[in-house]
Amino acid sequence: MPSASSPRLLARALWSGAELAVTLGVVLLLLVAHQLWWTNREARAEARHTVHALEKEWGQSHAPTAAPAAPSPHPAGSPASAPSRPTPDDRPQGAQAYAVLRIPSLGITAPIAEGISKHGVLDKGYVGHYPGTAQPGHVGNFALAGHRNTHGEPFRYINRLRPGDRVVVETRTVVFTYLVDSSLNQTSAGDSGVIAPVPRSNFRTEYGYSGPGYYVTLTTCTPEFTSRYRLAVWGKLASARPR
Repeated sequence: MPSASSPRLLARALWSGAELAVTLGVVLLLLVAHQLWWTNREARAEARHTVHALEKEWGQSHAPTAAPAAPSPHPAGSPASAPSRPTPDDRPQGAQAYAVLRIPSLGITAPIAEGISKHGVLDKGYVGHYPGTAQPGHVGNFALAGHRNTHGEPFRYINRLRPGDRVVVETRTVVFTYLVDSSLNQTSAGDSGVIAPVPRSNFRTEYGYSGPGYYVTLTTCTPEFTSRYRLAVWGKLASARPR
C-alpha cells in the first residue's frame, strides 16, 4: 500500500514544477521584452543623440564648400558629370558616424557609420556602410545595411519603399538625394551581387542593373525576426547640393 505521505509528496513535486515553469516563463518574457523594447529604446536614443551631435558639429563648421556638379540627366550607365568628391572630413573614420540617412516616406533618420559590425555599428541603431563600396555621390554603389528588428530597427519597413521615394544622405558638405528605383524582396544572405559596383543579384539575375551609375543600396534581413535571407532596395542619384 502507498504510504499516506505519497499524495503530499506528489502535490509538492507538482507545485515545485509549476513554480519552475512560471519562473522560466517570466524570464523568457523579460528576455523578449529586452530584445523587442529595451534594445530599440536604447539604440534609438543613441542614434538621435548622434544625429544631433553631427548636425551641431556641421553647423559650427565654417569650411568653404564648392557647389557640386549636378548628376548627369542621362541614364545611370552614362555618368557624364559626377558630383564633387567628398572632402577629407566627409570620409569615415573607423566606426564613427560621418553622415545622416533620411527616408521621409518612412520617417527614418539615422546616423551612417563605416562598417556593418553588430556591436560597433548596427546595434547602436546606426546604419552601416559596407566597406569597399562607393561613398555617397561617387560613381558606383553606396551600399548600406541596417537592422530590421531590435536595436532601433531603422530598416524595418524598407520593404514598403516604392519607386520615386527619396533616400537622402547628408554629409558635412553635401546633401545627396537618391530616388528609389527597384527592389529585390528576397535573396540569399550571401548574395554579394546586390552590393556590387553595378548591383545585380547573383542568384536572381533578372534583378539589378547592367551599367555603371550612381547607386544606393539598402539591405536588411528577411523575413522579419530571422536572418535567413536578405532584402535589397536600390535607388539612383537624382541631385546633389551644398549643405
